[in-house]
Amino acid sequence: MKKTLLTIAAIGMTMSAAAQTLNIVSGSVTYAVPAAQAGDMTYQNGATLTVMGKTLETSDITRMYVDNSTVTDNTVNIVYNGMEATVTVAGNIAQYVTPVVEGAHVSIMQSDNVGDDTCGEITYSLSGESPDGEFTMTGSYKATVELRGLTLTNLAGAPINIQDGKRIEMSVKKDTENTLADCLSGTQKGCIVCKGHLELKGKGTLNVYGNTAHAIYAKEYVSLKNATVNVLSAVKDGVNCNQYFLMESGTLNISGVADDGVQTAYKEEDETLREAEDTGSITISGGTLNIAVSGTATKGLKADGNVLVTAGDLTVTTSGGGKWDTDAAKTKASTCISADGNVQIDGGTLSLASSGSGGKGISCDAELIINGGDITVNTTGGMYAYVNGTEYTNYTGNTDRLTSDQKSSAKGMKADGNVTINGGTINVTTKGNGAEGIESKAVLTINDGTVNCYTYDDAINSSSHMYIKGGDITVVAANNDGLDSNGNMYIQGGTIRAFGTTSPECGIDANEEEGYSVIFTGGTLLAVGGGNSVPSTSESTQPYVSGNMSVTANQEITLKDGDTVLATFTVPENYSASSSGGGPHVSAAPGGGGPGGGWGGSGSSILISCENLSSGSGYTITSGTSSLKVTAVLTGSSGGGGGRPW
Repeated sequence: MKKTLLTIAAIGMTMSAAAQTLNIVSGSVTYAVPAAQAGDMTYQNGATLTVMGKTLETSDITRMYVDNSTVTDNTVNIVYNGMEATVTVAGNIAQYVTPVVEGAHVSIMQSDNVGDDTCGEITYSLSGESPDGEFTMTGSYKATVELRGLTLTNLAGAPINIQDGKRIEMSVKKDTENTLADCLSGTQKGCIVCKGHLELKGKGTLNVYGNTAHAIYAKEYVSLKNATVNVLSAVKDGVNCNQYFLMESGTLNISGVADDGVQTAYKEEDETLREAEDTGSITISGGTLNIAVSGTATKGLKADGNVLVTAGDLTVTTSGGGKWDTDAAKTKASTCISADGNVQIDGGTLSLASSGSGGKGISCDAELIINGGDITVNTTGGMYAYVNGTEYTNYTGNTDRLTSDQKSSAKGMKADGNVTINGGTINVTTKGNGAEGIESKAVLTINDGTVNCYTYDDAINSSSHMYIKGGDITVVAANNDGLDSNGNMYIQGGTIRAFGTTSPECGIDANEEEGYSVIFTGGTLLAVGGGNSVPSTSESTQPYVSGNMSVTANQEITLKDGDTVLATFTVPENYSASSSGGGPHVSAAPGGGGPGGGWGGSGSSILISCENLSSGSGYTITSGTSSLKVTAVLTGSSGGGGGRPW
């Protein structure tokens, strides 16, 4: 006791002589007290020492010394070295943190008194390496965790466990590489666990291995800005959070995960209890996102709410097949972007590929809205079906008696609500059995943009009305209709090239047997198929011409009024000519069309509608070296407008 008292007295005289730092060491923890801040040090009954509000048992003090080190206020520095860790606490916050160190396992309790009126936000700076260590922090006020070149594995849980329900900024410092891994079993929900809001920032690199559950888990929102985050494995999701996920910039690479890439959920299941930020949404407003998932029926991006993409480069691939969900009694399939709410794309570059059975590029339970961006979707999987207790990964049988819950067809884009395209460039390719390009289970509207679909089944399909008001649209269906509407089909503007396969499939197909019609009031249209739906109502005010001619890929089709060219189209290079003649369009299954626009001879049914046509006037269609004299009409019936080979 006498020695401790003499040491304190000597240190006090030394510190008064120069602006230095008093270091009070208690085991693996050092409290660094700048001379300018030290003030009075209280030595009580030989048992305790109080400095800057921090009271220490003298029996726990292993060393006290003075040096010229610089102390950064509000900072706790933690350095890992093998199976040990050292903690240095800035003197001004010593009274607000209680560190416990066992080997390389560091636990810090941050006082509930921390706040704007006391010391403000505390920064925890982590560096070094340990094969078995951790950082756990509990508190009730926002904090920052800096990663300054940290390699940390915890053999008993999560290497970083933040039990603080407020905003936690995790700053990955510039030019540092940091690697985290949790144990192979345990109760932790992730390799990185955060009770509050997790904001990933910085200009360094963070590698994460989730060996028990998710790689990154937050009970509230997760955001990413500037940093590079590599999720290299996870037993469950790459990133799993509540409230929302926001990516503003930086890079997020996710691979080796057994479940979804990024999944967000509502924090509160009861909608009446949700706060404004509890949206269950995913927003990508910048950065580079690369996700590859391979699990059965897994998703690249999965939101309980909406998905919004305004900018950034997104590459998402899924390779897992479909599955039968016994509890829900329905099939499920892998999807690159999936939302229980809306999907809206305003910008960015999206490359989406799904190779498993029933796989999809984009799928949402509500509306799909595309205002901009460059979107490429490729699916190669066949139809997944569950029939009489048997799962089929490439079902090719009759589907007439299967409900929608029993089968999942691959699709480029699918919405249970409306689909509205206002701009952007969209390229969709689907190759598997039953695979469609763009499908709306309600109304589909194209106002503008460039849309190219090359598909196995219908290229663009709507369960209700279809409106094409603008844009540049090219669709080719190898085994079904180019444009298929189960309500009215309104062609009001834009340039459309629609190619279907042989009869009874069409270039354009409206649900005529249920009293609907195609209606032309504007636009420039070429429709080629085994037949084509034609207007049957006076609502259609723009005439059309139709006939039957041979059509081959890369060929030019022209409509002329004498020597005046009214419209010219180039047949896509991947179009395969119909092998059977045109003629009446006969529905092959419920939901099909009605009377076609075929002429009835050999070749394909061709229908053209554009401005400057006059009903009753004669025109000439040329296809390659062949030509056909046709007469424009406003409405038609089975067989369409007349014409003869020339």
